[in-house]
Amino acid sequence: MKIAVIAHDGKKADMVAFVMKRLEFFRQVEVIATGTTGKHIEHAGLKVQCLKSGPLGGDAQIASMIADGEISGVVFFIDPLEVHPHQVDVNMLLRICNVYNTPLATNYMTASYIISGLEKKFKENSNS
Repeated sequence: MKIAVIAHDGKKADMVAFVMKRLEFFRQVEVIATGTTGKHIEHAGLKVQCLKSGPLGGDAQIASMIADGEISGVVFFIDPLEVHPHQVDVNMLLRICNVYNTPLATNYMTASYIISGLEKKFKENSNS
């Protein structure tokens, strides 16, 4: 199971806190992240496959992995109070998640529910 994690600059600390609170689960799955978000999570002690940063194509790399059926879920902490120069890429990633029916959380509470469901699915698959 691969989980993609992305966070805008104003939400990176929230993402690290989110992952650390669920460290047992995230240690059992493959974590894919855009560049800077991935580095923050790595510094907190988790192995992460870091792609390019979002503005440099990381969002598109994750979208491609979704289209190829490689990603089980996406946690993308969006900062709604900031303007993002690569908003077109963000919209494309959100659209791809919807096209391929990939679970997507854009805030902490929704992410909690999605990860809880994916964790249950992971445990069921592990016990099979």
